Amino acid sequence: TTAVLVGVGLAAVGFGGRLAMNLGKRLKDTPLKVNLPNLPLPKFDFNTYYKGGFDEKMSRREAGLILGVSPFADKTRIQAAHKRIMILNHPDRGGSPYIASRINEAKDLLDKNP
Repeated sequence: TTAVLVGVGLAAVGFGGRLAMNLGKRLKDTPLKVNLPNLPLPKFDFNTYYKGGFDEKMSRREAGLILGVSPFADKTRIQAAHKRIMILNHPDRGGSPYIASRINEAKDLLDKNP
């Protein structure tokens, strides 16, 4: 009797698994169609970079925006940010000489003024 119950249980598991596999194949092949109402989605700007151009005379605020640090950051943060940005924008690696000069100017301005 125990062997019969084990056999019936294994058969049920086998048939259930086969049924699940067939349903999975059918669901995979049919696209899911959901009718959602047209709700206005909020517009988020996930870009953290400054989108404006350069000022004629650089200010501490603009220097901080260029380097991605606070205008009142300490020298170690300024130097680390300068190094990170110059690695990406160095003229010897295909970067713009103008952009590199503005990055250097921003570092000098933030290093010079307390």
